[in-house]
Amino acid sequence: MFAVIKTGGRQYRVAPDDVLEVGKIAGDVGTIVQLGEVLVLGGDTPTLGTPTVAGASVAAEVLDHKRGPKVIAFKKRRRKNSRRKRGYRDEITVLRITEILADGKKPSVGPRPKRVKAEKPAAADDKGEAASA
Repeated sequence: MFAVIKTGGRQYRVAPDDVLEVGKIAGDVGTIVQLGEVLVLGGDTPTLGTPTVAGASVAAEVLDHKRGPKVIAFKKRRRKNSRRKRGYRDEITVLRITEILADGKKPSVGPRPKRVKAEKPAAADDKGEAASA
């Protein structure tokens, strides 16, 4: 099953477990957000929206907030000693699509647990034990 969603003025074709970068969306890392503008629900019998599919949404987990690549806008007017340089970086949210919902259902999948690095146990100082004994 797939869906075509609209967010940030762009359209994306998504399926469960897809990872995509979209414009900044409010939400903390690890939370589930619902994207409500679903234009097409695909599958055995595709459903086209007019303009959106009623009651359909896409649940996604926020993986990261970051900034996009640097874009430089440089303008120069030749022989006039006039030039202007400005740049910017877009704010990006990285999402993992958890499930595609229809008929006004709520997300059933919660956020995935974070991977925890295994810490090494603190080694006992042999010299410290010998000095105290």
